Amino acid sequence: MHLIELLLPIQDNHGTPFPRGLFRAVQEHLTETFGGATAFTRAPAEGTTSRNGEIEEDQIIVFEVMTEELDRTWWRNYRCQLEQTFRQRQIVIRTHHVEVL
Repeated sequence: MHLIELLLPIQDNHGTPFPRGLFRAVQEHLTETFGGATAFTRAPAEGTTSRNGEIEEDQIIVFEVMTEELDRTWWRNYRCQLEQTFRQRQIVIRTHHVEVL
């Protein structure tokens, strides 16, 4: 079983919050595709990145999906789509192999 996590910023690079409808659309798409999705939206996580000596800070929402099969091509294409939608250089999507107890 694979646990897939998507880390999405809550605002653009200028500090303007993204409309909640964008996040609802992501959750609906993941639910339709994988039969369920979890969104951690109540307390956004804070992330930092160091670029050229400067610290960039982001607040993110984490989405999770569990699936038996990992279709890397589908996820790469979806990541590219999210990068365009959220106007980001890179969206992080990561996976972990999990054992359901």
